[in-house]
Amino acid sequence: MPINRLRACAAAIALATAGVAAAQAPATEVFLAPLTAAGSGLAPGPAVNVTNNPGYDNQPFFLPDSSGFLFSSNRDGRQTDIYRVDVATRQVSQVTRTPDNEYSPTIMPGGRAFSTVRGAEQQLWAFNLDGTDAGLAYAHDGLIGYHAWVSPTMLALFILGTDAQPVTLQLADVPTRTATVIESRIGRSLHIRPGTGTVSFVHQPEGGPPTIKELDPRTRDITTLIAADRGGQDVTWTPDGRLLSGQGSRLFAWRPGETGWTEIADLSASGLTNITRLAVSPDGRWIAIVAEPRPRG
Repeated sequence: MPINRLRACAAAIALATAGVAAAQAPATEVFLAPLTAAGSGLAPGPAVNVTNNPGYDNQPFFLPDSSGFLFSSNRDGRQTDIYRVDVATRQVSQVTRTPDNEYSPTIMPGGRAFSTVRGAEQQLWAFNLDGTDAGLAYAHDGLIGYHAWVSPTMLALFILGTDAQPVTLQLADVPTRTATVIESRIGRSLHIRPGTGTVSFVHQPEGGPPTIKELDPRTRDITTLIAADRGGQDVTWTPDGRLLSGQGSRLFAWRPGETGWTEIADLSASGLTNITRLAVSPDGRWIAIVAEPRPRG
């Protein structure tokens, strides 16, 4: 079947199921906690639910000045848009208002705009920080799940598999709109490692335990960093180069050179469980934690 027809079919299926997917998405919340140094380690403070929405709230990404973070949210049972939380006031404001769903807000190089995975075709669209439309950022032949900007002209992409093929990590050249497959069977956590320009990702080999690896975009060399903590696929970097991961209500940290993960906090007293995605502010003072609220009673 020609690629254009395949994409049209995928788009039609996605459009037909968008409302169902939105309704079935987990009722996650984004919690915000202060993050302070404690000797050679880190000490997260109490976590506060700052999204407070019965629907889907996920994928936080901090603004360059650490004043707030963007996140994807479904607040009407039908439409997923991008919202913003102000760290100082905890105020939530809507940023995008389009006919399409937007996911995975990611600050673009230069810090004046962000890109999202938009619409049934799951291409990258750019918006200014005030939510005004900045146009198509990158179109791919496949469906983009997640992305990270290596530079203004290069993207690391999580591309969904087709016809029983696994997902792949691809490096895309934005000006020429060409991409190279680097690795297959990766997790959704793609990050630029602070101070290195490398891309970290979780590799999930068939039949084996997941490991966290990094890719040097210049040489295409891949290095193994550490086993993924307890099989988790969601990690993030702190500005000083530590990896953080969550499991249940607990947070773990790993510093390059160490042999394993260290528990740094149990946030069960803050009423959260099933931690997934994490984001740390550029100034290192805040951590945004996606989790499910612990049922009351």
